[in-house]
Amino acid sequence: MSQTTGADAVDAAIAQGIDLDGSPIPAAKLDLYNTVMAKEAQRQRSGVINSMRSRIVRIGAKHYSQDDLNQMLEEAEFAPLKPKEIAYFYGS
Repeated sequence: MSQTTGADAVDAAIAQGIDLDGSPIPAAKLDLYNTVMAKEAQRQRSGVINSMRSRIVRIGAKHYSQDDLNQMLEEAEFAPLKPKEIAYFYGS
């Protein structure tokens, strides 16, 4: 079985069409994913730092408290959490 940890594990599983538990990913789900990802690949990017911050917030909210994540963002000189991010990721 393939590795099941880290972001690369998901990408590798999708590329193989096999979920992390070894079951096949239904073709309709793979087709939709690939269609959306192809569109995303064509989107003009505004900058790496904005993308980094977005990923940090999206993933960091799963692992850190609001206060801890906000402090880490500020210490790294990123913009602090926005009210809409707090509402979405932390519920209020």
